[in-house]
Amino acid sequence: MNDLSPDNRTQSAPERATINDLRSVLARLESVPGQLLITDHPVDPDAQLAGVYKRIGAGGTVSRPTRTGPAMIFRNVTGYPDSQVLVGLMASRERVALLLDSAPRDLARHMGEAVANPVAPLLVSGEGSPCQELVYRADEPGFDLRKLLPAPTNTPEDAGPYFCLGLVLGTDPDEGHSDVTIHRLCVQGKDELSIFFAPGRHIDAFRQKAEARGEALPVTINMGLDPAIPIGACFEAPTTPFGYDELGVAGALRGAPVELVPAVTVNEHSIARAEIVIEGEILPERRIREDINTDTGHAMPEFPGYTGPAHPALPIIKVKAVTMRKGAILQTLVGPGEEHTSLAGIPTEASILNACEAALPGFVTNVYAHTSGGGKFLAVIQVAKRAAGDEGKQRQAAILALAAYRELKNVILIDEDVDLFDTDDVLWAMQTRYQGDVDTMFLPNVPGHILDPSQTPEYNPALSVRGNSCKTVFDCTVPFHMKEHFKRAQFVEVDPAPWAPELFKGAAS
Repeated sequence: MNDLSPDNRTQSAPERATINDLRSVLARLESVPGQLLITDHPVDPDAQLAGVYKRIGAGGTVSRPTRTGPAMIFRNVTGYPDSQVLVGLMASRERVALLLDSAPRDLARHMGEAVANPVAPLLVSGEGSPCQELVYRADEPGFDLRKLLPAPTNTPEDAGPYFCLGLVLGTDPDEGHSDVTIHRLCVQGKDELSIFFAPGRHIDAFRQKAEARGEALPVTINMGLDPAIPIGACFEAPTTPFGYDELGVAGALRGAPVELVPAVTVNEHSIARAEIVIEGEILPERRIREDINTDTGHAMPEFPGYTGPAHPALPIIKVKAVTMRKGAILQTLVGPGEEHTSLAGIPTEASILNACEAALPGFVTNVYAHTSGGGKFLAVIQVAKRAAGDEGKQRQAAILALAAYRELKNVILIDEDVDLFDTDDVLWAMQTRYQGDVDTMFLPNVPGHILDPSQTPEYNPALSVRGNSCKTVFDCTVPFHMKEHFKRAQFVEVDPAPWAPELFKGAAS
């Protein structure tokens, strides 16, 4: 939050063309100075690319030094003369707001309205589909996924190259409804990927149903998308229950359905305007050790800022084909970076805001899923106490938030006069409006997230299983009857531009 402080204005830009794919997104970014950096300097996809972006624009929970910076396109990828890689498209709240036609502070409400009013995807003919301009079949001589696509290796200790922004699309073999989710996909061979499922993922439920019948589950892995699609896909239950197709969120954000086309080699659909689609099947009863090719013992850097352990037995996707646009752009992210905060955090904010608005209308004014928790672990909730009877509702809002998003770990409650997007201001409220023994709520041994290394019985013997956590609420709001005692110093409101025009260029007078 420090140095970001998004305000209520979207960034200025020329008249905006309609966004319907990644290329129209990049055209918009190119019209706004400082939002997109294109380089022809050679870069190795093996650890170097991620290392470069860590310094230029990753932000988030990566080890310092880092910064929030522009998205980047690498057009000279070592070993892949015909490929280009995009990273950091969503690694800035301001950039996401620009691309979703919202103000940065309003993203939670904007997304909340979209998830409540989805526009279902539309199946169209595959003839002439952009995502199928080029088709590479796995049964053709010389097919090798490792040579075709420059999947980056994030660090030298990664289990292997990963597709970090592959949107997996699958269908329930019993009910027929589809789901989309982003998963950890490691390239294990010329036509095989491993896939990691965190507990509760819907496509894993589809896979288990198919596996129980001895059948493979057809899937497509869609990469290089309008950001409305992957951000919309990151909503979770109970906001998007079993059977809810998250592609409808992107449809609502754009005012037009996401178009799907039949895949070429499997009985599933592809996103028509994706840059790259990998078609395949999740095989029944087959598992692979995630680091089988490297023996590093590690997987890849995850959103909490640590490198996760390699999983000993993951399901395998057997690749059947790769389809792509001419001049396709492979999109990736740096796992612990600010981009994860946008992907996971904005849907988290919207889920909490919608849940609180339904139960406590008008009481919660805004929510920020703080980047220090990767958009998952820490929520700052701003409330408006209007009457004595509102006292205590702030803690009810925190409980609602923890119910709306199960992976949430800590909640900080603040008043309207505190800027929830400014870490210094939030911590100021904690120092002057919080007493640990009366303003802290503990909810012990509640399901959380297995990628937090502290959520284990080894760290806390009171936890029954790995992935459970003691959840905490920090009530940093002023007791209503003491509001007058906690008034902030009031300064004269002036327009500073005449005194410092170089700092306030373009600001309204």
